Amino acid sequence: MNSKNQLQINGVLLLNKTKGISSNKALQIVKRIYQASKAGHTGTLDPLATGLLPICFGEATKFASMLLEGKKEYIATIQLGQATTTYDAEGEITFTSDVTVKLAQIQQALLQFQGEIEQRPPIYSALKVNGKRLYQYAQQQQPVEIKTRKIIIYAIDLIEYNTLTQQIKLQVLCSKGTYIRSLAHDIGKVLDCGGYLANLIRTQTLGFSLQENITIDNLTQLNKQQLQQLLLPLDCLVQHLPKYEISATDYLKVKNGHAFTVAPENNLALSTPIRLYYNHTFLGIGQYNPCEYLLQPKRLISQVLN
Repeated sequence: MNSKNQLQINGVLLLNKTKGISSNKALQIVKRIYQASKAGHTGTLDPLATGLLPICFGEATKFASMLLEGKKEYIATIQLGQATTTYDAEGEITFTSDVTVKLAQIQQALLQFQGEIEQRPPIYSALKVNGKRLYQYAQQQQPVEIKTRKIIIYAIDLIEYNTLTQQIKLQVLCSKGTYIRSLAHDIGKVLDCGGYLANLIRTQTLGFSLQENITIDNLTQLNKQQLQQLLLPLDCLVQHLPKYEISATDYLKVKNGHAFTVAPENNLALSTPIRLYYNHTFLGIGQYNPCEYLLQPKRLISQVLN
């Protein structure tokens, strides 16, 4: 699309990504639908996965890292009885076994994956080791040491165990950096029958919930006003941060990127970024220096400061 026709769109869209499309491809399609000049997604979903893929437009991209840091919730379906190279349904089968596990064994196994655990990322992933992505090592059949990483599984609950299909369905609330494919593979190992990720739906991220009807197909049926109404405001990404309303005098300082004095009785958090507002309009975020009682602007919305 001609850049002259692209618009400065600001806000967050809670896209429901469908199966069979990469996160980047979904982003590019949505960007064209909105005729947006700048957009980015937060937290990649594999092509086989569906669900919540927040799209940040314009100035919202400045705060996209907040979504990357947040907790995520998934509904994962694990196929027992086989293991694959990719830890999901797309890989080659590397192991096959009869499945004789009982419901109680599955529930007991899941206890091992609660809390802070060490997890080894799958070889077929975009994670870099020595400047090279892991899947490139796999494609070139080169050996590589994959180190484990600390992740947190806040909750893992069994929704269903289908003894006919030998599939278990889980609800998982986890920290950033968690590979659900690795989780499926590891659960299969603990159960001694193998397992791979058969289906994955992301249902939440940083408190945002999946909106079933916000799909690419549905977006193409909407007019500009309807598309705009789907966008969440810029500060939706930072609602968990403390809020500070600045004065007219301090606003002039903020416009020029200067710090301003904050009275100590405001009890601002020392290390947490602060949401800044003027006349109830979101300006961006700042960082508080308790030694000098100064609040320094860090990431600001350019449009409201012009």
